[in-house]
Amino acid sequence: MNTSQTGKRQAAGEHPVLAPMEANVNYLVIDRENLPRDGNTFEFQGYQFLDSEVSIIWVDMPPGIGVRLHKHPYKEIFVIQEGVTTYTVGSVSLEAHAGQIIVVPAGTPHKFVNSGDCALRQVDIHLRRKFITDWLDG
Repeated sequence: MNTSQTGKRQAAGEHPVLAPMEANVNYLVIDRENLPRDGNTFEFQGYQFLDSEVSIIWVDMPPGIGVRLHKHPYKEIFVIQEGVTTYTVGSVSLEAHAGQIIVVPAGTPHKFVNSGDCALRQVDIHLRRKFITDWLDG
């Protein structure tokens, strides 16, 4: 059980909607641990949360781990907060580090691996309400 900012107790996995501060205003505060988890990532799909226009993947990945080759029918933006990672974008391989942003065009195959010696922390922004991923290798 967690306590939301309203002070009410909530079960793990519940998505708290806080009481409006003013008439007709709704907002949402979500603890990372309450988001669906997939291995080393936490997933926020906008359609599940006030029908938001974007989705994000919150990455916390140990060294040597990565995401296999895939593509999306929309741009994906990677905001690197901590660590070093090696991306393959199309046929180009590049190393990026904390403080950089990588923008991958729609339809472009890409993958990444944490190539540093500490955790990779990044936020992957998907410009859709729901993830659409075409996995290109096994």
